[in-house]
Amino acid sequence: MEVYHLPILQAILIFPVVAFLFTIPYMLIQYHKYGSLPLLRVGVVYSFILYLIAAYFLVILPLPSKEEVLLYTSPTTQLVPFTFIQNIIVNTSVVWSQPATYLHLFREPNFYQAIYNVLLLLPFGVYLKYYFNCSFKKTLLFSFLLSLFFEITQLTGLYFIYPRGYRLFDVDDLIINTLGGIIGYAIALGLLKILPNRKKIDDYAYQIGTRMTVWKRLYNVLIDYVLLVILVVPFFFFFPKLPSFYIPILAFLYFTISTIVSGGKTFGKKFLNMQVVTLSGEKAKWYQYLLRYFLLFAIALPLPYYLFTFVAWIDTLNIASQIKIYLTTGLQFFTIGFTFIYYFLSFVQMLKGQTLWYEKWSNTQNKSTITVQEEQTNH
Repeated sequence: MEVYHLPILQAILIFPVVAFLFTIPYMLIQYHKYGSLPLLRVGVVYSFILYLIAAYFLVILPLPSKEEVLLYTSPTTQLVPFTFIQNIIVNTSVVWSQPATYLHLFREPNFYQAIYNVLLLLPFGVYLKYYFNCSFKKTLLFSFLLSLFFEITQLTGLYFIYPRGYRLFDVDDLIINTLGGIIGYAIALGLLKILPNRKKIDDYAYQIGTRMTVWKRLYNVLIDYVLLVILVVPFFFFFPKLPSFYIPILAFLYFTISTIVSGGKTFGKKFLNMQVVTLSGEKAKWYQYLLRYFLLFAIALPLPYYLFTFVAWIDTLNIASQIKIYLTTGLQFFTIGFTFIYYFLSFVQMLKGQTLWYEKWSNTQNKSTITVQEEQTNH
């Protein structure tokens, strides 16, 4: 049994690394398509990834040394279908005329290996039907192809890393694995009666997608600022002596011009199905975009920077040293506290879906362009 425990344990250990690499692109795609990321969808998808890693490790682990593989003389293929049945019948202590001995099957390697091969792809069949809504034929095909991939991995010695296959390419494994996928498909039919199906998950995702959540706004910032960095870096490469305060100016120009030209959508907003509109939901005027981003980049974002600059200026004044120490120390504590409270309250406002002060002054807001009507027509 330990031979099965080790691959699963290693899959669990490597899963966080794979999940981390997968997270940002997955979330961006989900927000682009649905405008939201329901926890149920996240749980299903990430458990599917963990399952695939565990299944793959069960196929390839434990890894022998190349020197050990060179000494192997056993066959690398078994191409006679249903040989496993003959092996179970011949190589077992079960007396078939005595039903009481049938329980001994579960201690027979040939039997429980066949059971494990069924279980290997059983979850795959469940996922294919439950989450991906595959038909019986597609489940049969994909289960066979995944099993074939596993068998080819073994036959080629982990894609020719080893001089020969260190595990057996067995046609019976193809049959049993595929059977496991079909059994999983049948189980999923029962699960669909008690769990929300893919359409209900999508419906819920679209419903949430009509709201302007803080996470959607943060992903919008991430996309637009990454694009902005890509645009700004070459600019400073050609003009290296430009002072750093040109960065917010370039950001202001990027956001203002892109929203004016596109009618309220930067690249990030367009990707995430967002748009800047008035507080009443109507299309904003060009001067409202201008005021919005002027307030954002000239006041809202750099406000703490202005305070720290003011403290630094106080420190240069020609006043009594003792007074200067008390004054600058007090202002530094005030500025640090103000900065924390200022950004924290702004985040809380976004978390609650409230309008920020610069949005009120410019009479603009972010709005999701995803509608329930669009979701219904897509199905």
